[in-house]
Amino acid sequence: MHMNSAPHLLTEDRAEYERILDDALRNAHDRPDLAAVGQRLNAEQLRTMALNATALITTAAAAEYEHYIKIREEMRAPTSVASVHNSVLAPAAGEAAERGAGFGAVIAVLAPVLAGTAALIFLLVGYILKMLSPTPAFAETMVAAGWFFGALTAAAILAAAIGLLITALRNGATQLPAEEMTGELPDEVARAKDAWRHAVLERGLLPFLRAALADPSADPKSAAPPRHVSRIPKVGYSGPDYSSPSEGSTAGQRPTFTSPDFTSPDFGGPEHQPE
Repeated sequence: MHMNSAPHLLTEDRAEYERILDDALRNAHDRPDLAAVGQRLNAEQLRTMALNATALITTAAAAEYEHYIKIREEMRAPTSVASVHNSVLAPAAGEAAERGAGFGAVIAVLAPVLAGTAALIFLLVGYILKMLSPTPAFAETMVAAGWFFGALTAAAILAAAIGLLITALRNGATQLPAEEMTGELPDEVARAKDAWRHAVLERGLLPFLRAALADPSADPKSAAPPRHVSRIPKVGYSGPDYSSPSEGSTAGQRPTFTSPDFTSPDFGGPEHQPE
């Protein structure tokens, strides 16, 4: 028993099939064999009929579609393997990077805050002490300490800004542009896709549309193909092959019978009477 079934059209390829159909209907008047579009059946009715008969139409390009999805899956396989590999190695490297990044972030945030707070306190206390009479001896020390922490605050803020700039530049260098992430298909996949599109159009859609336009009984809401469609290959199961017994074998043959030979008696005249 042999199976000649076409591969099922995947969900991700249904939109592409609809684009092929829409392009064919949009350019129908450029083809003399489809010039009758809009007379008895309009483009929307033909589109409904072709969508209802998607499985039948795409069967005409079964070989090209099978090759296309095979090449596409092979091209996707290395990306999947790399993703799994990265997902296995990412936790260990990510934990170390996270610890380092977390410590740096804490320092970058706390250093300016703490230094600025200390500078404010020392300057405020130092200038208040300098207003007293007599001025305490350590008032100048408090003011100097305040200015020191003020300078430290400015340096911490500058360091944090530089760190943020370096992080932004590093992330920008490792991030893929949008056009690269959604770029064109590899050449082999693109060729397989074009071959499938051409086969669907030339061997599936166009014969279907021509048959629908030529069949006066075609129903736009029916999923049944037009009666004149005859180029769609047969899909299904072929019956087992049965062979008749060989000529030299006697088993299973019907016995043959011959009728007995009867002879009529000899009749004659008196001269032929038995003695």
